[in-house]
Amino acid sequence: MSIERILSALERLVQLHDSLLQLSLTKTDLLKKGDIEGVQNILKTEQKHIQAVNKLEKERLTAVDKWAEQYQLSDDEKVVTEILKKVSDDGERKQLEELSTELAEKLMELKAQEALNHELTNQSLQFVQMNLDLLSPTIEQVNYGNAKSQNDPQSKRSVFDSKA
Repeated sequence: MSIERILSALERLVQLHDSLLQLSLTKTDLLKKGDIEGVQNILKTEQKHIQAVNKLEKERLTAVDKWAEQYQLSDDEKVVTEILKKVSDDGERKQLEELSTELAEKLMELKAQEALNHELTNQSLQFVQMNLDLLSPTIEQVNYGNAKSQNDPQSKRSVFDSKA
């Protein structure tokens, strides 16, 4: 049995993850510019991509299960390295190896880019919080008058010099 269904699912997963990576790069630029509406639109598009990835991943798992059933592979053996050992066609083996490597690379790039986006978002939130803290009054600022410390020797002096 050929592994065409597995290869087809992997090809589409690579394409979707490449598209997600491009969206993530765009999101980085929008975060740097502070374009909140643009980020929201990107997030909506990403959600659609994630739904498609989940659907494709289910298809890929089903194809792997059917293929593994034919070769009587256990659940632990349903990994790329074991499948590569069982594939007899050199072209399919090479294509499976290339696609799985490319998908792994895309996933690593996407993870790194999303980590950057997460850090940018956290920095933006910290900046906003700092500005809010600067604008909101504290308890000491709300009290009127010039409050002096009680331990301050200058505050205990009288206006009149009694020794005179």
